[in-house]
This record gives sequence, structure tokens and C-alpha cells, in this order.
Amino acid sequence: MRKVEVKPYNEQWNSMFEEEANKLHQIFGSEIIEIHHIGSTSVNSLKAKPIIDIMPVVRDINRIDEFNSSMVAIGYKPKGENGIDGRRYFQKGGENRTHHVHMYEVENPQVERHIAFRDYLRVHSYDAKKYGDLKEALARRFHNDIESYIKGKERLVLEINQKALEWYRSSRR
Repeated sequence: MRKVEVKPYNEQWNSMFEEEANKLHQIFGSEIIEIHHIGSTSVNSLKAKPIIDIMPVVRDINRIDEFNSSMVAIGYKPKGENGIDGRRYFQKGGENRTHHVHMYEVENPQVERHIAFRDYLRVHSYDAKKYGDLKEALARRFHNDIESYIKGKERLVLEINQKALEWYRSSRR
């Protein structure tokens, strides 16, 4: 059973991302166009589950399955789309997850959504604190229930997502 644990921001999360990003570049080579640290561990000072979320943006999502055995060799479990069309998803660490890899093809709208969410929280400390505090409270309440934890933060995530996309798009004009 996965325990839900939210921890204070850890400076090592960035180096953990860099280390794993280098491994992914070695496996996928020129298939990767860019690679992003996303999710709560990518936002300085944000409380988070200590799982590094990585988003490689790739040329052709349909080629990614060819690399599954190489991902298994470095500890990942391939999960296919795992409920999101056009994504390839990998988990590392089993019940004690350490990394999630969310791969999308360039131009997939999920790429913009993830980057907007991250960048918005990096700049808007009030919303970042509100989000972190909610996650911490939910983790205490649903320590052994990941589904309830996720459901509990759903409304705030949708609210921040909407604000983040509007902010991100207007800042790029």
C-alpha cells in the first residue's frame, strides 16, 4: 500500500531531476526535443510528495514503446498511456515511488498545461502556499488512501490550472 507523504521542499530534488534527465537523454537520444522538471518538486519552497516528475517532449510518441526494455533496465515500469491519450508514462520505485516520467509528443496540449502550472506556481507564491498547505492537510488525513488524497486536491488543481494557462498565454504574447 502506498503511503501518502508530503514533505517540505528539498534542494536535492533538482539534482535528482538532472541525474535522471541525463539517463533519459542517453536512452532516447535525439528522440527527445526537450526535457522538463514538472510537478510540485520543481517549484522552489513548495511542499510535495517526494516524487520527481519528469516530462520529456519527444518527436514521435509512437516510437517510445520501442525503448521500454531500456527503461526497465534503469528501474522503470512502463505503464503505456495510463489513462491520458498521447502520453507514455513510466514509474520508478514501486510502492515507494521516486520518479514519474510523462512523455508527450511536441505540440500535445498537455505540454503547455504542465509548464504553465509549474511556472505559475513559481511566480505566484500565495497560490503555491495554498496548494502546498492543502496537500499537507490531505496527506495527514488520507495517509493510506492515495485516491482520496488526489480527489481532495482536484478542485484547487483545476482552479490553478485555469489561472495558470491564462497567465502563461498572456505572458507569452
